[in-house]
Amino acid sequence: MLTVKVILLLLWLAAVSSLLVTLFRRQVPQPLILILLGVGAALCGVHVGLRPELFMFVFLPPLLFADAFRMPLREFNTLRGPILFLAFGLVVLNTLLCGYVIHWIMPFMPLAVCFTLAAALSPTDTVAVSSLISGRHVPVRLLQLLSGEALFNDASGLVCFRFAMADALTGEFSYRQAFSSFLLVSLGGLAIGGLMAWAAAKINHQLLRRGLEDGRSQIVFILLLPFLTYAAAEAVDCSGILAAVAGCMVFKLSGAIEEAATTTRLQANTVWIMISYVFNALIFLFLGLQLPSLLSSATMVMQMRDAALWQYGILVAEIYGVMLLMRLVGVWLCIGVRWAAARLRHRPYRATGFAASLLLTFAGVRGAVTLAAVLSLPAGLDGTDIFPAREAVVVIAAGVIVLSLLGASMAIPLCLRFIPPELVDTAALEENAARQKLMNAALDVLRKIQNATIQPETGPQDATIVAESQVRHDVAERMIRVYENRLDAESADLQIKDADHTTAVRRAREELALRLQVLRAERQLMRTMVAQSEINDQTEWKLQQELDYEEQVIHFQSMRLPHEHLS
Repeated sequence: MLTVKVILLLLWLAAVSSLLVTLFRRQVPQPLILILLGVGAALCGVHVGLRPELFMFVFLPPLLFADAFRMPLREFNTLRGPILFLAFGLVVLNTLLCGYVIHWIMPFMPLAVCFTLAAALSPTDTVAVSSLISGRHVPVRLLQLLSGEALFNDASGLVCFRFAMADALTGEFSYRQAFSSFLLVSLGGLAIGGLMAWAAAKINHQLLRRGLEDGRSQIVFILLLPFLTYAAAEAVDCSGILAAVAGCMVFKLSGAIEEAATTTRLQANTVWIMISYVFNALIFLFLGLQLPSLLSSATMVMQMRDAALWQYGILVAEIYGVMLLMRLVGVWLCIGVRWAAARLRHRPYRATGFAASLLLTFAGVRGAVTLAAVLSLPAGLDGTDIFPAREAVVVIAAGVIVLSLLGASMAIPLCLRFIPPELVDTAALEENAARQKLMNAALDVLRKIQNATIQPETGPQDATIVAESQVRHDVAERMIRVYENRLDAESADLQIKDADHTTAVRRAREELALRLQVLRAERQLMRTMVAQSEINDQTEWKLQQELDYEEQVIHFQSMRLPHEHLS
């Protein structure tokens, strides 16, 4: 049971995990550190039961909403074929084929139960994937493919899991009925999420038109939107996961975010960053808290079958190997289809490479969603029939989760070493070109203002009007020089020769370092002025905010520089 003390302890462990990641110089992924901290807390007597329905409702909607917001819609449309195949087609194939293989490995387990286990293990965990690859220089195309897949395959996996569980409990199953129900659940979730987000955007637009804008209430409404869409979809037996994802995408397309005030967007971004950080950490802590009891259950299960614990490890490794092989085949199938389509349409094809395909394979991490699914299997405590071989399914799924996390933690950095860096940073080029267009638009406006203020006098004018016109002309001229300097700097970034590239990057980094040094000097002077009572703490806070925004701009500029020159 969650108490205030337990919640505070978990939040403290989440903060400690970030310190440990920094201490280990990011060589150990944060999810593994969080799981180990959760295991340590469980061994020290902290016990938190995982309620699957509550877990799905509290954690998945906001995290999926945030991940969907970070997914670029243009690239999602470009990669929609591979994304939808990996998220839906591969999940269904995994459920069927791996179910038969698991039954072959464990013939004592009923086939319907094997299908249930395979369905629970089929979807990758969006939280685990994003946590393992965050901060790593993964090629943009691979990152977008993994992000898009993780948005949808939770829904398809849970739908397959639901049908397989019903088959195992009742013995009644129809492929036609399952397929029609699958379409209804999926399309219904997408429709409900999209309609609710569209209605929320329209309401927000009307409130803004009537001047009823309040940043804090807007942020709260946006935070509640994924929960509302999820609950509404689940209430009519549709996919709440797809409803949350569709709701975010429709909300993005509606333009409601652009209509919000600048301060509202800045505050909302900070709030979402903190929620994503805390919820991500709590998910892995909950997973670690369950592992000691699951290990005890595994020991009991193996003893009941007169087997040793090492045999359980081999069994888990075999099932994980089957899932890996199936995913690798699915990735290669996607690559082959894209190559064939490019040849037929006479379009250029960018080879993925063996290392990249291995990265996509090992990035198929199983996480807390899989654990929540198997823990939701009926335990017979409320008078219902117990799910056949429930304990075995739960402990095997837990073992595969841990093994997939360990495998991905070791394989992803190794694969990245053999993936050649992108010769052209298309995102940086696109951003640079967009900046130039924006600056040219600003220059056009300023030049029009400048020309309008220097028209020849056609008659007697008031001296005040002439003075204001001259001031406006001088300000516009000064701003034109500022924007022209910025435009020259942006244009130079695109025209740098290879021989001068290293020098240019070093100069850019040196400039950013000097600007940070100046900011530190200004902050130190402010503290001195407060200590000497020249200014009060409120004045310091206002000035501090200005410096914070300037430092944030410097941070964004440093992120635009090439990664390979970070040493």
